[in-house]
Amino acid sequence: MSIKENLNNITSQLPKHVTLVAVSKTKPISNIMEAYDAGQRIFGENKIQEMAEKHEQMPKDIQWHMIGHVQRNKVKYMAEFVNLIHGVDSFKLLNEINKQAKKHNRTINCLLQIKIAEEDTKFGMSSSDAKKLITSEEFSILNNICINGVMGMATFTDETNQIEKEFNRLKTTFEDLKQVEATNCTLQTISMGMSGDFKLAIDCGSTMVRVGSRIFGRRNYN
Repeated sequence: MSIKENLNNITSQLPKHVTLVAVSKTKPISNIMEAYDAGQRIFGENKIQEMAEKHEQMPKDIQWHMIGHVQRNKVKYMAEFVNLIHGVDSFKLLNEINKQAKKHNRTINCLLQIKIAEEDTKFGMSSSDAKKLITSEEFSILNNICINGVMGMATFTDETNQIEKEFNRLKTTFEDLKQVEATNCTLQTISMGMSGDFKLAIDCGSTMVRVGSRIFGRRNYN
């Protein structure tokens, strides 16, 4: 099937309240433009420089989401245009995003990455650390960021019960954080679920899914 057909197939399965991020990492601009021409406007990348190059060359009504692990020294390359940063896992990173956003006189939306997987390779903070962060005095003075919600990545496994348990953990964390009074927070997004498990993620409360291979086909990392 074509990219347009794949995209239409995915979107037909999504409830209205769920946002689709088309994960375009490693894909050429021609592929992304096929999805764009089919109506997709939100794309996710995991390397800042690759995303910046694509932003330069592509239509400016695209919303670019940074979905990969973020190195603080590279925030400056995306601060002018990035729409949402999914993987915020420390105050130091948040502070750098705030600093770079201020230079461009804008507010950058962010999601707190919560570690829900049992794999050591996954990044993220604990729910208690997230709560401490958003209630801290140092966080309250960051005027150029806004925490929109949470993001999590489940363990890479075929065990559906485990994935469901991890997704539910993220939903619980989201609900707990919503009870906390904090400035710079408008919690509305739960970003979880990818090509293989987005339906389960939606059943568990996801409001944003990150789908790549089901739209663009398998990636070539060579």
